[in-house]
Amino acid sequence: SAPRCRLDKHLFDVRVLKGEPAELSCTVSKHDVTGTWFKDGLKLTSMDGVYFEKEGLVHKLIINKVEDIHAGKYRFEGGDIKTEASIFVEDPPQVDKVLLKNLSSVPTVAKAGEKVTIKIPFEGRLPVRATWLKDKMELIDDTRIRVDKTETFTMLSISSSERKDCGDYKVRLKNDSGVLEINLKLVVIDKPQPPAGPIKIVESSANDITIQWNPPKDDGGKPVQSYIIERQRVGKSDWVTLGETPKSCTTFTTNKVEQDVSYYFRVRAVNAEGTSDALESDEVKAVSKASPGAPDPPEIVSASRDTITISWKTPRKTGSSRIVGYIVQKRKKGTTTWLPVNNVPIADRKLKMTNLKKGLQYEFRVAAVNAAGIGDASEPSQPVFARDSTKSPGQVQDLKVSSSDSTSVTLTWKRPEAEDGSDVKGYEVEMRSSNNLNWTKCNALPIEVTTYTVKGLLAKERYFLRVRALNDSGPGEAAELEAFIKAAAPVVPPRFLIDDTVKSFLVIKAGNTVRVNIPFEASPDPVVTWLKDGLPLPDQATVHTKDGTTQLLIGAAEFTDTGTYTIELQNGLGKRETFSFQVQVTDIPQPPGPIQLQENVPNTVTVTWMPSASEKWESNLYYTVLKRESQKGLWHVVGDLIYTNKFTFTKLIPGRDYYFRVVAKNSLGASGPSETVQPWRIRKPKVECQVKPQIYKGVNQNQPPRFLVPLKPHVVTTGSECRMSCAVGGHPSPKVTWYKDNRDLSSDPSYFCTNDFGVCSLVVLGVTKHDEGEYMAEATNEVGRAFTKAFLTIKGNS
Repeated sequence: SAPRCRLDKHLFDVRVLKGEPAELSCTVSKHDVTGTWFKDGLKLTSMDGVYFEKEGLVHKLIINKVEDIHAGKYRFEGGDIKTEASIFVEDPPQVDKVLLKNLSSVPTVAKAGEKVTIKIPFEGRLPVRATWLKDKMELIDDTRIRVDKTETFTMLSISSSERKDCGDYKVRLKNDSGVLEINLKLVVIDKPQPPAGPIKIVESSANDITIQWNPPKDDGGKPVQSYIIERQRVGKSDWVTLGETPKSCTTFTTNKVEQDVSYYFRVRAVNAEGTSDALESDEVKAVSKASPGAPDPPEIVSASRDTITISWKTPRKTGSSRIVGYIVQKRKKGTTTWLPVNNVPIADRKLKMTNLKKGLQYEFRVAAVNAAGIGDASEPSQPVFARDSTKSPGQVQDLKVSSSDSTSVTLTWKRPEAEDGSDVKGYEVEMRSSNNLNWTKCNALPIEVTTYTVKGLLAKERYFLRVRALNDSGPGEAAELEAFIKAAAPVVPPRFLIDDTVKSFLVIKAGNTVRVNIPFEASPDPVVTWLKDGLPLPDQATVHTKDGTTQLLIGAAEFTDTGTYTIELQNGLGKRETFSFQVQVTDIPQPPGPIQLQENVPNTVTVTWMPSASEKWESNLYYTVLKRESQKGLWHVVGDLIYTNKFTFTKLIPGRDYYFRVVAKNSLGASGPSETVQPWRIRKPKVECQVKPQIYKGVNQNQPPRFLVPLKPHVVTTGSECRMSCAVGGHPSPKVTWYKDNRDLSSDPSYFCTNDFGVCSLVVLGVTKHDEGEYMAEATNEVGRAFTKAFLTIKGNS
């Protein structure tokens, strides 16, 4: 007998954009096969835009321009071969390419106060959801802003535009076939804001006044071209324009003033759109400075317990007339009240003061006097004690080396004995090497504390070091010691000592302390830097590094402390090492919102609830659904690890009352429950009296299974619920078994199967990418077998 015809190449599923061409083709092993094409189980004879071709062994079905009507399951049959595949028609949102380019590349420009309308026509499979965002926040309708959407366009209307409407906008068009995002920019131009104040009076005299201001904080979207300066005489109502300055000049001098007359000044900024409101000055008087300026601070000539002598110089600005003398003032150091030393001006520039209290510290200042009055006072002199010059301080106590390394020595000591060192002003440190007899001073200015680090020493060298106390009489007796500088420690590149105690992921309850210790080794000591999400640590975080351990401490963790923390070690040779860990700040979740119950599939109940408010900050939050069958019965878990806000319960018994409860959970625990108020009940079906028909022998009423309504292909998004249904007939009533990729789903708890008088459904809750594949419903009875197949496609949740 002749060899049977076989399929060399099967049909494959095709995804095609609406309006594009599509082709299904298969290859058989014999030339004389005349094939027949079917769509959704019906034989295809003629269909608009669909053509059949046979090229040798290849049979093709060609669609020139795919429309929604062309979606479905296609089958090719010829002789004893059969192959089938689906055409999925994708129709994502689309916008005219020229309009899209113009919107994205050319900003929309409007003048303040004008109405702005941006209309975007679109095509695509309905429903299309249109969202407008500004600076990543969704636009909500208000008194000025409105977003409209029809089945063919979306439109943004701003009734009276303002500068704050400037920014980057995004339009997101989304349907079940995809998402289109359009970025556009809106620019609103206006007159500038007033110049930034206050107006400063740079100079004022009898002849002219100079004022200064700052550029406006907002130039209205067009560069400032110039400033207009106006003047008003106090007591008058009219403003006189004095002139204009270019945009680069923010000072103005006018000589149109009269001596001893007061004025107000105001400044306006000008751009191409208009003139700003005015910035106005305080009252300004045109007067010449008649009294003298301030002298330099007085110098201390000498001091004893009875007298202090000071001297000073003539001020640089003498005013409008000759200086006739000076007034001297004194105050005790640490007080704010100045007291006069002389009431009558003295002509000399030197003064010896006797009315002083022994042992107190004083400051002095001087002001010059001329015919116009007393001028500005000088800055204070250096503080000085009223006491006799003291003897040299005693020797410092308990000098020792507190620490050292290969290049430095740190010394510590105590003050001289009280009777020898009550007036110590500081300390000096000197050093010499063992082969040098000359002492070298280490500090330029007196050291005010009792510790000092001598740096720049040589390893394996012996040094002599001495410390002396200082007062007004000079240095005291030296205390001396000898120090040997040890060899340089070997260089150890920075390295983290990470073990089981260092966690790479921490979950912290909000309000608790975050304390993380990271051990490391390095020589010399490295520079330790902490970052959070690549940026410096926030203020509430503190870092302490000591003895090979660096510690992060946050006293009371907040949700904003969640993130990736990075520690960086770097030594002087440029060697760098980093370690990162994550912190998740969380809390026991808040309860879910109200519960709703619906019977979407006969004899099941779909429980939906409003999300817990904790979903905003908790990424690992999930829900548990419980039920009980009386008001006081025990609660039983019926669904756990649910990451959506929906759950379908199928094992309902008609006539019983069901109560449901939902709790939110995370790694710290469970929230309080949200519960149904009213019970859920499915009524028992009424029992109808049926007359049993008389069965006549010899007539066989049995019928093999057949699918009255086949399965259809489904395209759903991740996380949503999918329900696949078909209808089957036959006698006796067929048993229906569901398969995915030829795997029996009967015992798989992820799927719920129902059969209501021949209407069969498979419910997949919270679909994931793993649920994608070919599903088959198989119906069998004692007379025969039938099946129907369809493909489930899962789209990402973008």
